[in-house]
Amino acid sequence: MWKIFRPDSILVWEDPTVQERLAWYKAVMDNEKPAKFMICKKIPAEKDPKSLSLEELWNLHEHLSEKFDETFAKIKSGEIDFKNLEDANPNFLDVKIEIAKRIYEKCEFCERKCGVNRKEGEIGVCGVDKVYVHSYFLHHGEEAPLVPSGTIFYGGCNFKCVFCQNHDISQEFPKDGVVVDAVKLALIQKELRDEGARNINHVGGDPTPNTHVILESLRYLDVNVPQLWNSNMYCSKETMKLLREVIDIWLPDFKYGSDECAKRLSSVKNYWKIVTRNIKWAHDWADIIIRHLVLPNHIECCTKPVLKWIAENCPRALVNVMEQYRPEFLVARYPERWKDIARRPSAEEMREAYDYAKELGVVYEPVS
Repeated sequence: MWKIFRPDSILVWEDPTVQERLAWYKAVMDNEKPAKFMICKKIPAEKDPKSLSLEELWNLHEHLSEKFDETFAKIKSGEIDFKNLEDANPNFLDVKIEIAKRIYEKCEFCERKCGVNRKEGEIGVCGVDKVYVHSYFLHHGEEAPLVPSGTIFYGGCNFKCVFCQNHDISQEFPKDGVVVDAVKLALIQKELRDEGARNINHVGGDPTPNTHVILESLRYLDVNVPQLWNSNMYCSKETMKLLREVIDIWLPDFKYGSDECAKRLSSVKNYWKIVTRNIKWAHDWADIIIRHLVLPNHIECCTKPVLKWIAENCPRALVNVMEQYRPEFLVARYPERWKDIARRPSAEEMREAYDYAKELGVVYEPVS
């Protein structure tokens, strides 16, 4: 049925640019190549991760990352048949899981680095101690190459966006979802893939506070499916390193071209430095589609700097310049306080954004 009302999700693969830039993702999507997390399970860890200090774990992680790169390159080129590789126990994924569990006890998954012990029920800015899933389903409204997307909406977020469209699960009632452990989360992913999902779309809220259980769920996931990270990209360096070898396609939300706008509208500091660092890494590591939501009255301060940076730093990225902004949450409740964004972007503003993207040579594809 989805092929009828989203024919672009089929036709998009006739575009040579999309074929080239999303080649790995498509190969995994079509089961021609293994998802990265499955490769991690083949890389022997050599030592029991639980017996190591955090410093020793990171040293081992660095070593195994090099081994992963060698194996990944040979699988990608066809030099190695993944089916001929033996399972390893313990393996590279186990090392990642153990590091994430240690971070969870002094949480630094995002750059806020609250340092709370979430294992003991302490809660930081994201508002969650455990992993809460509010819904999961086949999403037909994402970018064409992703449809249908096996989307999992997690509660909690490290941003406090005043215009958040998912404010009920991200900020107001993040703990109203169903608590899941790694096994349950793996079963959700398997169900979505079996129903026809082209990918597993970790979103929210934001997936970052849930990194530990997301990684552990991959230990129990026995079906091949691309892993997609749909995030505000305010992840810490440590989280990015943990995700590097498990995420097949990144879907970052590049909101602001100004630290001042980020602080005023999302209550985050050092936005530009952190998010550009992470998006650049993601671009260099894997396939990527970058989203930019055009805000009214923010063409000069946000849209143009964002698109210019992408053009100069992420030549392989596909970019979705989005017009879906609408005044929600606090903006809708107190429009007099947020006058600059208390309306939808105008047709003139969207035309200016699209024309600038074309001028820069940025490849963009609005969601239908």
